[in-house]
Amino acid sequence: MLRVKGIEVFYGDLQALRNVTLEVNEKEIISIVGSNGAGKSTTLMTLSGILHPRGGEIYFQEKPIHYTSSARIVELGIVQIPEGRQLFPSLTVIENLEMGAQFPRAKKVRRETIEWVFQLFPKLKERKEQLAGTLSGGEQQMLAIGRGLMSKPDLLMLDEPSLGLSPLLVKTIFKIIKEINQQGTTILLVEQNVFHSLTLSHRGYVLENGSIVLSGPGQDLLKNQHIRQSYLGL
Repeated sequence: MLRVKGIEVFYGDLQALRNVTLEVNEKEIISIVGSNGAGKSTTLMTLSGILHPRGGEIYFQEKPIHYTSSARIVELGIVQIPEGRQLFPSLTVIENLEMGAQFPRAKKVRRETIEWVFQLFPKLKERKEQLAGTLSGGEQQMLAIGRGLMSKPDLLMLDEPSLGLSPLLVKTIFKIIKEINQQGTTILLVEQNVFHSLTLSHRGYVLENGSIVLSGPGQDLLKNQHIRQSYLGL
């Protein structure tokens, strides 16, 4: 579904990604893990078209998208749930959800998609007329994911969905991500929570200082000595 070939990404003269190569197959959950500042969010922003690589190539469904606009990338079926949620706090839950369905293919099935989101997140249905800014942190994260799903993505990319949540809510969010995947949506997950993300994932990539240093099945990476020492404290 997604092929990333040797991308080089810079902020001015500062190189953030070095020869990053990865792939995501249809209906997989893929994790990119690493410490803060490793380049994980930069990778997602490049795949979303917010940043463009100076070198390398990105293909989605065999189409080159390395210089494609972010709006067009959403139309093609790639949606990013950004770190920090970035909701519209003065709009209601239902209004935030409707903002996610701006393109023709999503607008056609907007009502059906809202009902699906409410099935995934019953609390959002209870609070559908409540302002997004008054929701709890966990509810805001649910709304951010729900708004992303409103675009009917083929590939859903999540940037640190567990950030700032209690351990119980983290388990809930990861359970819902798994359910979304089981219903047919491919997932690319960026996380500092290495244990949860690799446990959930079919495959993972380890990003350090802007480069991929390890990759493989999630369970295999959890057994890797470098992962256990550097990220799990074992």
